[in-house]
Amino acid sequence: MPLIVTGSVGIDTIHAPTGSAEGVLGGSTTYFAAAASFHAPVRVVAAAGGDWPDEHRKVLEGFEGVCLEGLQVRSESRTFAWGGRYHDNMNSRETLFTELGVLDEPGPPVPDAYRDSEFVFLANTHPAEQARLLDHFPERKLAVADTMDLWINIAHPELMTLLSKVDGVVMNDQEAEQLTEITNPISAARKILEMGPTFAVIKKGEHGCIFVHGDDVATLPAYPAEAHQVVDPTGAGDSFAGGMMGHIASVGMTDFFSIQTALAWGTVTASFAIESFSLDRLARLTRAEIDQRMSEFQAAARVG
Repeated sequence: MPLIVTGSVGIDTIHAPTGSAEGVLGGSTTYFAAAASFHAPVRVVAAAGGDWPDEHRKVLEGFEGVCLEGLQVRSESRTFAWGGRYHDNMNSRETLFTELGVLDEPGPPVPDAYRDSEFVFLANTHPAEQARLLDHFPERKLAVADTMDLWINIAHPELMTLLSKVDGVVMNDQEAEQLTEITNPISAARKILEMGPTFAVIKKGEHGCIFVHGDDVATLPAYPAEAHQVVDPTGAGDSFAGGMMGHIASVGMTDFFSIQTALAWGTVTASFAIESFSLDRLARLTRAEIDQRMSEFQAAARVG
């Protein structure tokens, strides 16, 4: 069933204990689309500037099932750019610079061919823009949004409006605490459901995630990656969301168990993204590798 993602295409500069990468392909939409493509076809709505390298587009075109009809390149604008430095444990980072570029301009148009999209993921960008794009998909069966601390701080009213319109939300535990002023992630998720969504996924990094759907609660561990496997965590959250939504779109079901299963596929898919800078590992990934790691993950998480 048609899956669409809206958000950012970016140019990243990353410094980590494992090395540095300058001017590489980044952005919430790119990681999401690449990860989702292993599970279902995905449509992209995003904008880039005239400085966006041709090789970055070729990387995205290399993922079978990624449709770039909705990717607008504005020759007179600059592409969103972000730079960050990871600390030794890879669990925390500092932002070195953020250049909004096209994200500070009106959002991209939605192609008419995309308006029948049934599964919508609003990747991280300004909540007012997320809400604007959401209105273009009248046949949607499931709409899920990502957000971040910046929008909680500077666009709280717009974020609250967005939350009243979506079915699900994905954020990390620190953001959930910031939004609700509740430290316990399960209680914070329940508070978020009062704001409108049917379910909330609270990411806890290397400690997995918590999933609250109505009265039901599930926890899921992270894939047990060894230290040498973690090269760059930058796109982990967006890849997780891509794997999750890709699986949901592939089965067409949005009940508690189906989403819980989708979280496992998202976790496994994201475990590959962290093994390289940018999308390099995802570009070499095969579905057979994902299936094999899913079997290993199921075995590691099995109880009883």
